[in-house]
Amino acid sequence: MKPNVRNELKAQISHDEGRIPYAYQDSLGYWTCGVGFLIDHRKGAEIPNQVIDYWLDYNITGLMIRLNVHIPWWVGLDDVRQMVLVNMAYNMGVDGLMEFKKMLAALRTGDDNTAADEMLNSKWAGQVGDRATRLANMIRTGELP
Repeated sequence: MKPNVRNELKAQISHDEGRIPYAYQDSLGYWTCGVGFLIDHRKGAEIPNQVIDYWLDYNITGLMIRLNVHIPWWVGLDDVRQMVLVNMAYNMGVDGLMEFKKMLAALRTGDDNTAADEMLNSKWAGQVGDRATRLANMIRTGELP
């Protein structure tokens, strides 16, 4: 199909199906998103791995941009500690990560043990369990698990 024909087809389907940027239930009550994209497991539908990977990359890139604005010094950290900050921001949002003031202050000064302790002594650690332990160890050691 020629690109201009494909673009016209996409425009027609978008018009007919609607273009909804969130999950919604269609006229039959099945979960759908985007341009009529059925995601309801009751109908055997699923989100393809390529789409999941795209969404993940999209979210990670957006978080990294926001971290550059909120804590520009984070780019000076090693890759492992940067991974931890993005992982935490992915879980609770950048605003949630910014609430970890003592942890971030310790990390900024290179006090990795205090930063890890602050992570583990938080309400968040109780909510996410092993994730907090693993991420705190990454902060403490600078190594992947």
